[in-house]
Amino acid sequence: MNTYRQHSGTSNSDSDNDGEKHPKIPERQSSVTSKRRVTFSSKNVNEISSPTKVRPRRLRTTSRSIDERISFCGRNPIYTAGRPAWYDASGEIKEAFVIGICGGSSSGKTTVAENIVEKLNVPWVTLLSMDSFYKVLTAQQHEQAKATNYNFDHPDAFDFELLLETLRNLKMGKQVEIPLYNFTTHSRETYTKILYGANVVIFEGIMSFVSKDILKLLDMKVFVDTDADIRLARRLERDISERGREVEGIIQQYTRFVKPSYDHYIAPTMAYADLIVPRGGENQIAIDLIANHVNRELHNRGVKVRNELVHRSDIMCDLPMPSTFYIIEQTAQVKYLHTIIRNKDTDRDEFIFYSKRLMRILFEYALFLLPFYV
Repeated sequence: MNTYRQHSGTSNSDSDNDGEKHPKIPERQSSVTSKRRVTFSSKNVNEISSPTKVRPRRLRTTSRSIDERISFCGRNPIYTAGRPAWYDASGEIKEAFVIGICGGSSSGKTTVAENIVEKLNVPWVTLLSMDSFYKVLTAQQHEQAKATNYNFDHPDAFDFELLLETLRNLKMGKQVEIPLYNFTTHSRETYTKILYGANVVIFEGIMSFVSKDILKLLDMKVFVDTDADIRLARRLERDISERGREVEGIIQQYTRFVKPSYDHYIAPTMAYADLIVPRGGENQIAIDLIANHVNRELHNRGVKVRNELVHRSDIMCDLPMPSTFYIIEQTAQVKYLHTIIRNKDTDRDEFIFYSKRLMRILFEYALFLLPFYV
């Protein structure tokens, strides 16, 4: 097989075999049979493995700041884990556009956030859920939570100090670690999620508008207004199917804590909203309105650098390159790697492998430019 790895001496990868049928190899060459073979077909790699075991559906028991790091809107990928800091055409850091989504429990805040992501004309979006920032409970509070006697719908149940710091860092394009809350054990997981800044940060939660410091960080405030009966029905379905709770406990918690907290803390914050969305994610007109507004703001902020550079190309092409700018020699090897990486039919494993090869060349060249002593 005529592949790059065989010609470059890198075929002894520890990756799995791609499952193709190859001509029988003589016994004296049997040591090579375990080496990875690479093709550029778009065949699904899932077809190569032995029969997979069907696993039972797992219940979602943790907060959903990031359940999936990548999703697709048609053929366009949307990276919901963010990326490093964004810059404009002049190289200055641009703050992220932060959207705050508030509403009662099970009002459809997450659905609205996901629909906004699909409508936005940007590939990098960070999603942040307030559910991740419940405080660590004491032993006594744990016992109250097990007996459904702890009020999770009160502002004191959230760690606003950590939440405020996290939002500030995301707005500045910095990396953050997000705690994950387990709704079954009523405690934080021992591991965290890493998020990065992006063009747009969408923050959603029942108490999103309660803190005045957080309100100052929000560029757009959206309140999801859903009928109380619908919210109760959704909460029953969610807590039973996803969190394994009993109907009696859910009703008791709703009447004692959820409804009074909504009336006292959440509903009054509707006055801070720039836009009220009735019926939640079903309201496509409101979703389109939000997406159009965000796209206009991003354009006004000059975030879309590539388009701006294209329009400036006639001016910039006459400017001399800085003395610190270097170009790697365009050898056949480099062109080959670029060809594979830019091929839309290259599968994920091959894309990662050849990207690392190109990065290695880049790093070696950059290290060679550093001053050294013999």
